[in-house]
Amino acid sequence: MAGDDDTPTVDIRLWRADAIVLFDWLMSTDLNTVPITHPAQKQALADLCDRFEWACDYNVMECSEEEIAAAQEEVARDMGW
Repeated sequence: MAGDDDTPTVDIRLWRADAIVLFDWLMSTDLNTVPITHPAQKQALADLCDRFEWACDYNVMECSEEEIAAAQEEVARDMGW
């Protein structure tokens, strides 16, 4: 991820299920095929994935397939659309 200690940051709190779903999607998605309108969007997704890899309190990298499926179900229940 680009930046240093002087780069402004934003803290975001996610439900654990959301973190699992997003991390799983990011790890399985070819970012070259994601529609973007600016290269920074692709880089921001790569940065987000990188942040999940080293900073996630919930250890989403070690989730089993069953935990991923359960997280997907939990998030889908809250869709409301």
